[in-house]
Amino acid sequence: MAVSDKECFHCGQAVPEGASYTVTIEDKPRDMCCTGCEAVAQAIVDNNLTDFYKHRTDKSATVENLVPDELRDLQVYDDETLQQSFVRSEEGGAIREASLILEGIVCAACVWLNEKHVLGLKGVLDFKVNYSTHRASLKWDNNQIQLSDVLKAITNIGYHAHPFDVARLDNLQKKEKSAALRRIAIAGIGMMQVMMLAISLYIGDSSDMTDSMRNFLRWISLVITTPVLLFASRIFFVSAWKDIKRWQLGMDVPVAIAMGAAYSASVWATVTQSGEVYFDSVTMFTFFLLTGRYLEMIARHKAGQVADALVRLTPTTALRINNGKQETVAVSELELGDIVLIKPGETIPTDGVVSEGKSSV
Repeated sequence: MAVSDKECFHCGQAVPEGASYTVTIEDKPRDMCCTGCEAVAQAIVDNNLTDFYKHRTDKSATVENLVPDELRDLQVYDDETLQQSFVRSEEGGAIREASLILEGIVCAACVWLNEKHVLGLKGVLDFKVNYSTHRASLKWDNNQIQLSDVLKAITNIGYHAHPFDVARLDNLQKKEKSAALRRIAIAGIGMMQVMMLAISLYIGDSSDMTDSMRNFLRWISLVITTPVLLFASRIFFVSAWKDIKRWQLGMDVPVAIAMGAAYSASVWATVTQSGEVYFDSVTMFTFFLLTGRYLEMIARHKAGQVADALVRLTPTTALRINNGKQETVAVSELELGDIVLIKPGETIPTDGVVSEGKSSV
């Protein structure tokens, strides 16, 4: 389409040749590039908001620029060429399957929520999440829903999904492990320091410790516990808040309530100089819970690595016997009833029944 030398008064883009979209602003006819800009500008004029054009520091955003960067990134996965690398199609290409990786899964409730939410989308035929590997299997009708719509729906409930990629998965696991170790280190250091102060307070209750010294130790415990709660325990509170916003009760909700209540009661006791403090319990609970989750994460990573290793062991080709002749075909092309020749030392490409010969596996 040819363009003129005119510039759209609203968005700044070139006005197409022959276009006749105008809006009178400040007693002057202003050229517009499309009906969208014309409608928006007219609405601004009708509501006596033309000062907007006097005070703005840049041209107004176009419809394309109003699309969030995150959503635009997800829309890339709708590209047919890109999908060839990770999507399997059937029934003329309408029914499609893909493997996804979900970030933010911390418990079985997260798995249930994602499955329930995605399966409720029109056009999604099947969606299953493996809690051990955080990998999901998605099957959808591309005529009814796009892959980016499914990924956006997952993002809307506080999780992040993207097509399975080995390199990206390894990178995510390294980041997850590094972040977990930092949280454990902060919680561990804080726990040791607060426990030493707590022992002094316990001994002081049965000795002649002065009130000023007792209050001093409590304030020091508060100072040490606060970064543990804000940094190391933050993962529990963030997850709990997501669950509460969705009116769901995940395992992090009672954890966050218990830790928040213990910390708040201890702060109150420290400020008012009355009652008991539980800073040692908060830091110790945080440390042990984070350590347990770290061990669970390591086991999950190893389970995923074993599963990936088993997949890599599966050969990509097989030697099929067709009318007495041997032909090399892709394993995916094998059908029920095919006869496959397995030579000594080769990996068995698929399940089957031995029809002739003897060997050992």
